[in-house]
Parts: sequence; C-alpha cells; structure tokens
Amino acid sequence: MKVIIVGGGIGGLATAAALHQRGIQVEVLERAAEFTEVGAGLSIQPNGLRALDALGLGERLRAGVLAGPPAGIRGSRGDWLVRHDVDDLKRRFGPWVTVHRAALVDLLRAAVPPEALRAGVAVQDVRPDGTVRHSGGVSTADVVVGADGVHSVTRASLWPGLARPRYVGYTTWRFIGPPQPVEESVETWGRGERFGYLPMPDGRIYCYVMANAPAGSDIGLDELRERFARWHRPIPALLESVHEEAVVQRDTYELPTLPTYVSGNVALLGDAAHAMTPNLGQGACQALEDAVTLAHALDTLGPHAGPAAYDRARRPRTQMIVRRSRQVGAPAHWTSAPMTTLRDAALPLLPKMFFNRSLAPTYTWTI
Repeated sequence: MKVIIVGGGIGGLATAAALHQRGIQVEVLERAAEFTEVGAGLSIQPNGLRALDALGLGERLRAGVLAGPPAGIRGSRGDWLVRHDVDDLKRRFGPWVTVHRAALVDLLRAAVPPEALRAGVAVQDVRPDGTVRHSGGVSTADVVVGADGVHSVTRASLWPGLARPRYVGYTTWRFIGPPQPVEESVETWGRGERFGYLPMPDGRIYCYVMANAPAGSDIGLDELRERFARWHRPIPALLESVHEEAVVQRDTYELPTLPTYVSGNVALLGDAAHAMTPNLGQGACQALEDAVTLAHALDTLGPHAGPAAYDRARRPRTQMIVRRSRQVGAPAHWTSAPMTTLRDAALPLLPKMFFNRSLAPTYTWTI
C-alpha cells in the first residue's frame, strides 16, 4: 500500500509516522520550502499524549517538565470566575505538556524517513481515484490523505460545493515571552476579548490573545498593550516583554459540518476536516487522534474499507468537539455590559466538579 499525504504539519507528519510504523509506504507533499511550524506554544492535553503514545513518542515529551492542567478563568481585574480542581483533573485524565509547535513538528518529522518528505511541492488538484496533480508533476497512491489545513486544496478539489470556512468574528495573536514568575495556566475574560498564558518547560511564557474584530484586521502590539493595560498582572508585563516581530496574528476560522470526511480513496484529516475554534485547545490533539485512527484503520482493513471505518470513528467525535469548543468560547466574546456582568456573577457559583465532568468526553479518548 502507498499513501500520499498532502500537508506536512502536525496532522500530516503524525499520519506519516503512524503509517511508516506499520510498514506502509508514505509520501508527504508540503507546499512550504521546509517542514516546520510557524507559531508559538502548544498545549498537548491527555488525549493528545495518548495518541503520541501510540506513535511511541509520548514519553519523549513527558521527559520534559510536565505542565499543569488549566487553573481556570479570571476576570480582567483578577477575580476567579472559574477555578478548576487541578489535582482532580490530573488524577482522572493524566498529564498535560506544553511545547513549542516547531518542537513537536521536529519530533514527528524525525519519525518519518527523509526520502518520504517532499517540501516545496504545491498540490493543485486531488482526485477520488488517488491521483494528485502538483507542481512537480503527477503522483498516484492507493490512498490520499488531505491534511492541508482549513483552506484545504484537497477538500476544495473533491467537494467544491461545500460551504467555505467561516470567520468566527475574532482574531488571535500568539507569542512566547521571556521567563516570568508564572506558575499556572490561566485564561482571562473581558468584554469581547481575552488573554491566556501558559508557562513552558524552559521558563518562557506562551501567550495568546483573542479579540472581536473584522476579518483581515491588522492590529499591532501597541494597540494590544493599550487595550490590556489595566488588566490584572502579569498580563501588561507579558505584553511589554515582547517585540512586534515575535507576535503572530491569525484570523480564527471554523469549518461548517461536513457530511463525510472520505471520497473514494481520499480522506480528510485535522483542520481540513474539522477546523475548530481554539477555545478547548484541541486542534492539534484531534489531528493526532485522527492520524492514529486512520493508520490503524488502513493497516487492519486495507485501502478500500479503511477510509470508511475512519470516517465512522472520527466524524461524530470531532464534530462534537467543534460544537463544544464554539459553545465554551462564546461567552468570552459577549460585548453587552449586562450580559458580561451576569456571566461574571454566575460562573463563580458553579461547582468545580461541573467543569471537570464537562471536560471528560474530550480527554477520555483511546484508540
């Protein structure tokens, strides 16, 4: 069996690694000039670590400093809106790890034969029979995996009539700041904007900012500093600690529900199949789950029955998480003063176990 993977990000490389372990020939086509990841930090949650365990890579991440689960949500003045039972989360679900996105890509890339990796190849068209036209010519395979992101060429080739990715109304900035005395992961909510920070193993702080804005808005670091200047510590200091060139801004898109992830010999994976808002931090974790599940299905059922089995296993779960992620993040982007006042008064009244139990369906995945 030969499998062509379109896209050399986290999902594509994880799929290549999983298939290679099973003795399946792989070819990874990546449009960029090299296999790397642009961005900042990444929280690998317990389900994502279990997927990496299936690849034999989980312990490599656990060998570093383990991160704690998210401590909860604060208001802009620093008062707790939601306080998670961190010890219970670790006991029930396992550890969390925070890594740089590029470090995870490097780890996955090392698990794939170098001769299988083709950078600088732009895919132009994918057909259901496993034919891929690209800037280097034409390639064919028993199965093609579209792991080419939210604006997937693979998806557009096979499902040209499907709804396009939907801008969710807010843009996201990410950066890694120098070491600060931060001991836990926290997200802070305001009116139509929020700020999150996570300590990394080397002491640096991974930060993300989300704010309501029209698609395509170009909002610089100076404006962010002004908007968050009166928020609780250490948020102003974190924004002051970085330079403009260290901040990556991306608009936030969500993919409408697809009726299937498979067409003929082609399967979609990761953001190409189920791009979601980052509110649960599950985008990369779900791509890792996809990769392990697809490789298992192809190995056990072959290139004809395997893709359909993958679709049956993954579509209900990933679409459930897309919905949950949208719902969880929506109150952070309310702009009505009465609504946000009500939100801030009601959230602290909910018991800790309510939130811990609500996270169980996300974290309890196994292959």
